[in-house]
Amino acid sequence: MEKEQSNDFIEAFGEKVWTDLTGFLQRKEALDAHIPECPDVEAKWSEIARGYMPDGVREFASYPVCSLGWMMFLGMAMAFCWDTDWKKYSSDKEFYVRLRDRRGYDNLDETIVEDLLGYSGEAAVKITELVAECASRVYGLLSHEAVEPGTQEALGCYIAALHQLYLAGMAMELNALGYHMTPYRPE
Repeated sequence: MEKEQSNDFIEAFGEKVWTDLTGFLQRKEALDAHIPECPDVEAKWSEIARGYMPDGVREFASYPVCSLGWMMFLGMAMAFCWDTDWKKYSSDKEFYVRLRDRRGYDNLDETIVEDLLGYSGEAAVKITELVAECASRVYGLLSHEAVEPGTQEALGCYIAALHQLYLAGMAMELNALGYHMTPYRPE
């Protein structure tokens, strides 16, 4: 029974993060009212997370906002790859490692924003600041949960937060690429 309650708590936390992120991004006009989805990119989550977790967990204690924000950038990167050459990227089992190794973990934001997505100047600064705001919001949500650090529940909440950041990054990039979900109105 205790494990079930823990899973329910973690699931509810993930939903809280999603609601907060999407509401914030909609107010910032980075997402439409109807949020784009992409099952192909969503399906890559567990593979990306497995590669990312050793780095993300290690960095969380000293750099929690980066540890969280980098996952949002990864969601953006996967959405971009889906739009550009999914056949190539869908089979890449080392996608995260390749991105990380270009400039190192500390510069993953620049690797994705500049090298992959092609932002520069003020546009790069704005997207980086938006992701940092999202990561800070999520860190605030994590910090205010009554979860003892170092427990399975704390790890579960961290993973749930990363998952929602990944999905929000994916949706934000799809929106930026022009995937606007509008109602179908037959003539």
